[in-house]
Amino acid sequence: MNLDFSDDQKMLRDQARRFLDEKSPLKAARKILESDAPYDRALYKEIAELGWLGAAIPESYGGLGLGYLELCVIAEELGRAIAPVPVSSSIYLCAEAILRAGSEAQKQAYLPKLASGEIVGTLALAEKAGVPRPDRLETRLEGGKLTGRKIAVPDAGGADIAVVAARAGSGVSLALVDLKGPGVARESERSVDSTLKVGGLGFSGAKAEALGPSGEGWTLLQTVLTRAAVLYGFEQLGGADAALAMARAYALERYAFGRQIASFQAIKHKLADMYCLIELARSNAYYAAWALSSDAAELPLAAAALRVSASEAFDFASKENIQTHGGMGFTWEADPHLLLRRQVQLRHVIGSPRAWKERLVAELERRNAA
Repeated sequence: MNLDFSDDQKMLRDQARRFLDEKSPLKAARKILESDAPYDRALYKEIAELGWLGAAIPESYGGLGLGYLELCVIAEELGRAIAPVPVSSSIYLCAEAILRAGSEAQKQAYLPKLASGEIVGTLALAEKAGVPRPDRLETRLEGGKLTGRKIAVPDAGGADIAVVAARAGSGVSLALVDLKGPGVARESERSVDSTLKVGGLGFSGAKAEALGPSGEGWTLLQTVLTRAAVLYGFEQLGGADAALAMARAYALERYAFGRQIASFQAIKHKLADMYCLIELARSNAYYAAWALSSDAAELPLAAAALRVSASEAFDFASKENIQTHGGMGFTWEADPHLLLRRQVQLRHVIGSPRAWKERLVAELERRNAA
């Protein structure tokens, strides 16, 4: 088992990093943070033209058909740049749901548009605070009409379509909804990281089409979330790397008492601890990338392990980055808070770390029982 990327994939990573360094520096994220724009439309258009959105979408549906390893590489660089674009909601969640559960007609209708960036998609699940469960869903799908309300929907303000989890009969089904159609209301919500805005969606008899077999929506949803967890994990890994690099650079240029602060043991320990947690997350990330690309039976376990370790690494690195910057670290003018905001957002977007720890324990118990 080769747990490293190929030369071509490393070349893609280097090209993505150079592109994002030029097109999406931190000031680009700050610009979206301080505006009402749902995301950086110009950057998203250029990313689509590069083919990144279609990296894992088959060529028969308008994608490049490269594979999930290439998408993992791209996800890490998007996380490193904290790029203010809806790639995660549109590709990791919406496109993946359609690819896994959609009919041939639905795939032909929506996947080419998602891959080209013509439309943006999202996934609407949460309705109340706490861990989403089938019995807590109140949104209903009856007769092709959707009624209910969703909260904390990623990129709700800029999305064109949404995959919605709803009650249908005695089970849960997935529905595909045109967010620009009648019966749909968007609600703005405040979030920690406004470079990845979230919002509410209200449905009052909105026209919807079933996505996948009726009553199997919850099982399909767990499959999509497991696969998305790997890609989100790579984004978190990239963000943690960026926090370490920022802290190291500042420690080398900042002088106190006539010395670089990087020469102080306390700062060295901070940087070393950040590095150790990041490398632990990286090992889990490479294992999960292999499991995702090969549809291995270990995928649920690998995805949960990555999600937990990447969340902890990014959380620790972003906070220690602020501490390394000292008195200016928490100010609006300094950049560390941009990474802190992003880690909080990514930490909860598809379930809290506690929920993923419970999934990890459940997977370990299941494997031990077998």
